[in-house]
Amino acid sequence: MNKEFKRTLVTSALPYANGPVHIGHLAGVYVPADIYVRYLRLKGKDVLFIGGSDEHGVPITIRAKKEGVTPQDVVDKFHFLIKESFEKFGIAFDIYSRTSSEIHKQTASDFFLKLYEKGEFIEQTSEQYYDEEANMFLADRYIMGECPHCGNPNAYGDQCEVCGTSLSPTDLINPKSTLSGKAPILKETKHWYLPLDKHEAWLRQWILEDHKEWKNNVYGQCKSWLDMGLQPRAVSRDLDWGVPIPLQGAEGKVLYVWFDAPIGYISNTKELLPDDWEKWWKSEDTKLLHFIGKDNIVFHCIVFPAMLKADGSYILPENVPANEFLNLEGDKISTSRNWAVWLHEYLEDFPGQQDVLRYVLTANAPETKDNDFTWKDFQARNNNELVAILGNFINRALVLTKNYFDNKVPALHELTDYDKQTLDEFSSVKQTLENYLETFRFRDALKEAMNLARIGNKYLADTEPWKVIKTDRERTETILNIALQITANLAIAFEPFLPFSTEKIRQFINTENLNWEQLGNTDLLPVGHQLNEASLLFAKIEDETIQKQIQKLLDTKKANELKESKAKPQKENINFDDFTKVDIRVGTVLECIKVPKADKLLQFLIDDGMKKRTIISGIAQWYKPEDLVGKQVCFIANLEPRKLRGVMSEGMILSAENADGSLSVIQPSAPVEPGSQVV
Repeated sequence: MNKEFKRTLVTSALPYANGPVHIGHLAGVYVPADIYVRYLRLKGKDVLFIGGSDEHGVPITIRAKKEGVTPQDVVDKFHFLIKESFEKFGIAFDIYSRTSSEIHKQTASDFFLKLYEKGEFIEQTSEQYYDEEANMFLADRYIMGECPHCGNPNAYGDQCEVCGTSLSPTDLINPKSTLSGKAPILKETKHWYLPLDKHEAWLRQWILEDHKEWKNNVYGQCKSWLDMGLQPRAVSRDLDWGVPIPLQGAEGKVLYVWFDAPIGYISNTKELLPDDWEKWWKSEDTKLLHFIGKDNIVFHCIVFPAMLKADGSYILPENVPANEFLNLEGDKISTSRNWAVWLHEYLEDFPGQQDVLRYVLTANAPETKDNDFTWKDFQARNNNELVAILGNFINRALVLTKNYFDNKVPALHELTDYDKQTLDEFSSVKQTLENYLETFRFRDALKEAMNLARIGNKYLADTEPWKVIKTDRERTETILNIALQITANLAIAFEPFLPFSTEKIRQFINTENLNWEQLGNTDLLPVGHQLNEASLLFAKIEDETIQKQIQKLLDTKKANELKESKAKPQKENINFDDFTKVDIRVGTVLECIKVPKADKLLQFLIDDGMKKRTIISGIAQWYKPEDLVGKQVCFIANLEPRKLRGVMSEGMILSAENADGSLSVIQPSAPVEPGSQVV
């Protein structure tokens, strides 16, 4: 659709104030949104960038209870951490507010009431689990029980974290309340539902016919939902943390967080522009864009538009450029497993290097499919691209100008064919970059901007002004004039992507008045213009720095393995008679040798109190044979003998498996007679 708009309203998904922001959030939502907003501002467009924290919902109440604090304490802590991290990272919101604010509570209540009074909801009574001791209905995460699929005894009411199956609380076997530990009862409760099925026809036309230009992943997910048929969706919950339902008889009920959170875009705009917010949300000449991750596509393309349409006074989003997920070192980013690169920690570990992370996340942006972040790639892109290409060119152009022409832009004389060819390569760059940026192909746009730096590097390498100066001053002036015009262009082209670095470049070349319309011009710096002292734009990142980050992740992985090993579900129950069939005894190791041609096997000769028996055990990589001679070990005496590597093994030595996979032989804490039974 080629409609002309007077202004653009950009929203980015509200990060959940239950933890810090990580690189997955940045790559999926905030860096792309910031690039687009900075591009529009550079063009002089009227644009508003709205952000804020999503502060309601069950996970926050669970965290608060676990930490012995209030939900408000939790959201205060993370809201301010996230806000400060964004500011330091250069995400240029016009406002970053929150859904626990009074203006949000009022806005969300009013929104609900208007839909209620218009008859846009349906009321429905259903049975849900209730904790009689805690005197409250239980959210899914407050219910645990046995997974009907894998037998995990600690599955949650919405998902089993062992087998990954999505569940309903009533699917659980022997459900228990996590609040009291008691079995909950089923009790009737009333809720309000938004009948999405009522909106299906216009949504199908609006998305599938009117917005075929949307990204394939967005369009495809919406089509899949529409083809399955939309169902009514509850807009209320039994909870004491959130925006209260503003109706008589609805005590103890709040707006469901999925309904409450997107209204935060509106309330944050009202907070910023109390007298002028409506033109941004209700005027047809405003272009509304939602930047989100793929897990939020349905809410922003189907549910929120249905809410806005039900109200009747709001515009609908023109586009929802959602990204896929970013993985970390080949594994899915997980906040619960601490498998992430946290923004606030990055800012501490890499001070002054915000643009390095912005560059790498854009270069690896998961625009069409999931992508992967690795610390080695981060290092390589910094050293081989930012330092060796962009930084190297700008440094050479400025240092040579300082050395030969007192830091003033030299004159331009007769151009060679090569000069003209180089300048011609800049003539179409503005249009090319615009095409990529307007269609949210930020990765391609960044690559095109870096190609300009490559052109500059090649130009200096080919023309060799450091040699030409010895014989031809005028020719050197022309070469460096062109190099400086390229530098000024780079300050424009990279502004949406690397705001901290381009601010430095503008300081170096002593100009603040560059804008998007000037991109591609090769007379941006007049002859005689005074330049400022330059310094290096980027610093090489050493192996030691990267190894430290990799080690941090390895430590996290080890901690997770230990945690997971402790949390392994027990095997299914056996009866006592089955247990008594196993004859576990203590024996003394008389001899121990390595089994030939078998790296993992040791051969034991054991005194079992009645005879000497041979047992083969796969513990060679954790024990030296001589260290076990004379020791006492526990073994299963009545295991059916079997031949291993040509040797008959008469039992099994018992070992415990550690979190890292290593084995520790089970031994009695004090010497006992060989043949003693373990009872």
